[in-house]
Amino acid sequence: MAMTKRTLQPPRSAQKLLLWFLRDDLAEEVLGDLDEKFLKMATRRSPVMARLNYWYQVLHYVRPFAIRRPTQERTNHFDMFQSYFNVGWRNLFRNKGYSLINIGGLTVGMAVAMLIGLWIFDELSYNHHHRNYERIARVMRHGTVNGETFTTTWLPYPLGEELRTKYGESFKHVLMASPPGSHILTSGDKKLNIQGAFIDPGAPEVFTFNMVRGNRDGLTDLQSILLSATLARKLFGDEDPIDKVLLIDNRTNVKVTGVYEDLPHNTHFHGVQFFAPWELYVSFNEWMKWQGFGNNFLDIYVELSPNTNLASASDLIKNAILDNVQDDKGYVAINPQLLLHPMQKWHLYSAWNNGVNTGGLIQFVWLFAIVGSFVLLLACINFMNLSTARSEKRVKEVGIRKTIGSVRNQLINQFFFESLLVVVIAFLLAMAVAAISISWFNDLAGKKMTMPWGNYYFWLAATGFIIFTGLVAGSYPALYLSSFKPIQALKGGFRAGRLASLPRKVLVVIQFTVSVVLITGTIIVYQQIQFAKNRPVGYNREGLLMIQMTTRDFHANLDVLHTELEKSGVVAAVGESIGPVTDVWASNGGFDWRDKDPALQTEFATLAITAGYGETVGWQFLKGRDFSRELASDSLAMVINETAAKLMGFEDPIGEEVRWKAGWTTTGQYNIIGVIQDMVMESPFSPPIPTVFFLNRNVSWMNIKISPEATASEALPKIEAVFKKVIPSVPFDYKFAGQEYMLKFSAEERIGTLSSVFAVLAIFISCLGLFGLASFVAEQRTREIGIRKVVGASVFNLWRLLSRDFVLLVIISCLLAVPIAHYLMSSWLQKYAYRVEISWWVFFITSVGAFLITLLTVSYQAIKAATLNPVKSLKTE
Repeated sequence: MAMTKRTLQPPRSAQKLLLWFLRDDLAEEVLGDLDEKFLKMATRRSPVMARLNYWYQVLHYVRPFAIRRPTQERTNHFDMFQSYFNVGWRNLFRNKGYSLINIGGLTVGMAVAMLIGLWIFDELSYNHHHRNYERIARVMRHGTVNGETFTTTWLPYPLGEELRTKYGESFKHVLMASPPGSHILTSGDKKLNIQGAFIDPGAPEVFTFNMVRGNRDGLTDLQSILLSATLARKLFGDEDPIDKVLLIDNRTNVKVTGVYEDLPHNTHFHGVQFFAPWELYVSFNEWMKWQGFGNNFLDIYVELSPNTNLASASDLIKNAILDNVQDDKGYVAINPQLLLHPMQKWHLYSAWNNGVNTGGLIQFVWLFAIVGSFVLLLACINFMNLSTARSEKRVKEVGIRKTIGSVRNQLINQFFFESLLVVVIAFLLAMAVAAISISWFNDLAGKKMTMPWGNYYFWLAATGFIIFTGLVAGSYPALYLSSFKPIQALKGGFRAGRLASLPRKVLVVIQFTVSVVLITGTIIVYQQIQFAKNRPVGYNREGLLMIQMTTRDFHANLDVLHTELEKSGVVAAVGESIGPVTDVWASNGGFDWRDKDPALQTEFATLAITAGYGETVGWQFLKGRDFSRELASDSLAMVINETAAKLMGFEDPIGEEVRWKAGWTTTGQYNIIGVIQDMVMESPFSPPIPTVFFLNRNVSWMNIKISPEATASEALPKIEAVFKKVIPSVPFDYKFAGQEYMLKFSAEERIGTLSSVFAVLAIFISCLGLFGLASFVAEQRTREIGIRKVVGASVFNLWRLLSRDFVLLVIISCLLAVPIAHYLMSSWLQKYAYRVEISWWVFFITSVGAFLITLLTVSYQAIKAATLNPVKSLKTE
């Protein structure tokens, strides 16, 4: 027999076994002696017999230690775990590539799951800051118009006293409040435009204000105000703010009676920085005292009495408005019904459809919970796939361990410990990744979350996940391989069989199915956003400024402002309105016209404007004309939108008369002078609502159109100079209509951005696992590849051979993903009245993309194996 360098070397696996069981000094001495005997025997006699003899002598030395080992481990648990750790650590370093893939995939999956888990916890704990969280509710109102039920939070002024007097036993507190809005606070030379609200004195107790200074009864005085800690620092620095005097809206002085801790970001009033007494707001708006039950403009919150059930209280007050409007047949026909909406549902269940609470943000909670679970599942699939694949290479190790005395329980514990070791390392890295990226994630998600290091629920969930994942991934090698008889394992009796890889193939299909669904969903979300953004809005947002007229100084100097702005040379037009261009602040019923169906109940958006409004916003007329400052008759004229014209049913609405009743009083008879294209003022995903525009000086927003010849950077300083000159007591605070309109897409854009990030991570994790499996398969078939190359196989043929199975799995994944993605995205789009149609090319592009990514991932390993020297391949054991 020809002797090569390899046949004259003792088996390395036997040497490693000896080094594992014997002390270093003893093992070195024994190895020297055995190597010398081996060399003599190999050169004089058969090298094969020399290798067998070497194994026999190694087992002779090792067996006494192996037999004693179980007893020693039972008596010394520390040594046992140290042994498991040493073996597991060595295996990690021996297979660095697979270890990096396993740990890297799990790290990414866990980090994503952590961040999504924090987001979900933040959403589910919304308003939990309030001590009386479970007993606080908001009064809401249903009404029926044109056979459709609408739901709103706007309520009439007399209702608050009605609830206190007639239903007081059911409520511990009834709080009337203004909607939060911008108000000017002045302290010396400081003038700040601040978000605030006016509310009844019981609010600090109901909403659990944590007082830094003062106490919770600080709103009992009419001329008082409570400030957030942040606002107090802005106004007074480190000085004690208590009893300091502020000027509010340039109308009256108020005294600071308390400072409360900033409300958490995940609370209903988190943007409100001050609270003032409700009666002060009433004194600013005397007209409210004359309003009946038919005019709705305020919010009402209640705290239930200790022994009151929410459902029974809601039924009790159901007809509180209806009982007081029996003389108004039109309002009776709308059938106003009250209900109590509990605080637990304000944030996540705020959507209503035809009088039914259809959810709201809770759908995003479920969506991200599913996405986070799937991303984590993909990482776990990678781990399990590679763990089970690599375990087949450890069959001989199991046989040797059993031969030298290891019992099955030890092998089970060893495999489970190795699996848990990988999961623990990945978890520690995932925590580091999550901690580093949480600031970025907060910006993306619009949150202010922190890592919950002190939350024992977090650590309990983490521990449970580590144990569960480690046990599942280690179950195959631990329970299956440890059951083999040592002779069967050492003689090569183990055969994986044709179905051994089936579970791995199924898991790969699941991985890519999830990834393709996520990518398809991301594309459709993006399409929906772009579809709404490209929708005609009926006016020109370019260079359009909106300024809220927060004080009477605006109205007193309105004509002067117009004149000075026109003189500035950078303003094309100026017009005022009751609300911002990008929203509808008022709606009314009580409209009647020729040939109207008596059974038709209507509700129109009603916008009071000045004569320059249409020119300023760029109305697009379909018929008729705009309001004119020169025609006194236009004071009883009306411009309607296209949707209102269709509802009225006139072939030519110009010159038609519309009668408008508000409450019990006839407001007037209006002539239609113009029809404009629908303006998208509310949600860009919803159909336009019937809208009427009429002239009225009771307006609260100034709209300024910057001249096309001037840039915004040139115009803004000149416009600001005009405001400082004419009304120096008011800070120049403006909004661009275009930017405000874009905010309407923020929720959808946030979903799209997060979905795209998660989709990229999902495909990355899937490809990572595919790369590892391709590497494993190539390694398994090294000798086969060598033989094929020797008999003439080309690199292309070998690449096709190794890639075919993986490509087939991805094709199956795409076929499964298409109907799943279509169903899920169709269901999601149903909530939008104005929505994109799902196109076939979306699924085609996604599938082709997944196919190409798979080829790129697998091809590296396939080509690497195919180009290997066949001599080297055939020498591989």
